[in-house]
Amino acid sequence: MPNPPKLQFPTSNFPPSTCMSTKSKDLPLFFIFSILRPTHSLHLIALNSPQTGDLGGIRGVDHQCFLQAQAAGMKGTFRAFLSSRLQDLYSIVRRTDRNLTPIVNLKDEALFDSWESIFSDTEGKIRKDVSIYSFDGRDVLTTDAWPDKMVWHGSSGRGQRQTDNYCETWRTSNRAVTGMASSLQDGQLLQQKFRSCSNSYVMLCIENSFSP
Repeated sequence: MPNPPKLQFPTSNFPPSTCMSTKSKDLPLFFIFSILRPTHSLHLIALNSPQTGDLGGIRGVDHQCFLQAQAAGMKGTFRAFLSSRLQDLYSIVRRTDRNLTPIVNLKDEALFDSWESIFSDTEGKIRKDVSIYSFDGRDVLTTDAWPDKMVWHGSSGRGQRQTDNYCETWRTSNRAVTGMASSLQDGQLLQQKFRSCSNSYVMLCIENSFSP
């Protein structure tokens, strides 16, 4: 019996893919890091410079978060990671996004399993070996721009306002006034450390609702 004829399959005439040919330096940082973004997550990102306790009030620092997020090409709404006179930190993220939505850094690496998990009994223990980045892509723990590796939060470990420790509603850098802060070198966001409002620390912004 003769051998059956070999099957011939047409070769593709399509040119090689050029979907990633654009030089990365021409793309927003967020676009570069978001190619493999989880389908549902909230970002926690630092402002691009350290801040004293005089932040222009909660609205002032919320506006900084908004402007720097826009400049980085991010679509979500960002709020300051702070408690203040009329705001508990815990309440910033929408109720529907608190339990099952992971909290990620600029590169979409998971810092926490959920918003709720930040406020457990661990004082906001960050997942090991995951960095926090600024909106312009710098690691706040390894960059000299932030000499003090502390973060402002003004909150209890449960995310409730500390009325005597939020730098007079984040409007003063007076050395005699204190704000609640935490050590990022210890890998925690909600340690209860009293610090002078004259210090310049990391200021975080949280994406408070998911934007696909």
